[in-house]
Amino acid sequence: MNIVKVQADGTAIALVHGGEPVIKDVQSALDFMATVRYETDCDCIVIEKPLISESFFDLKTRLAGEILQKFITYQVKVAIVGDFSMYSSQSLKDFIYECNNGKAIFFLSTEQQAIEKLSNANSGGLR
Repeated sequence: MNIVKVQADGTAIALVHGGEPVIKDVQSALDFMATVRYETDCDCIVIEKPLISESFFDLKTRLAGEILQKFITYQVKVAIVGDFSMYSSQSLKDFIYECNNGKAIFFLSTEQQAIEKLSNANSGGLR
C-alpha cells in the first residue's frame, strides 16, 4: 500500500494505491483509516478498488454498509476509484448512485474525479 498526500482547493486528500486488498472486513477498514490518518492527517481518502475485498461489492454480505458506516462515524470522506460496470446487481448500482449523491462516500471512475468530488464535498460546495 502506497499513500500520497495531495492538496486540492485547500483540502488535504490521501491517495492510496496498491494491488492487494487491504480492506477485507470491518477491523481492517478501521486499521486502514487509522494508518492513513496517522501517516497523512487526512480525513479525505481516495482508494483504488483493488484494495477492497470483492465481498464488499456483494451487498448480501452487508460488509459495504458496515464498513462505510465506520467511515461516516469517524468522519472520513472516501472515494473509491475503479470500474464498477462489471457488477450486474441492481441493488449495488442503486447503492452506488445513492452514495454518489451524498456528501461523504463516492464511487468514481478516475482519481481526478475523486479528488474534485472530495475537495468540493469538504468545502461544502458539492455540485
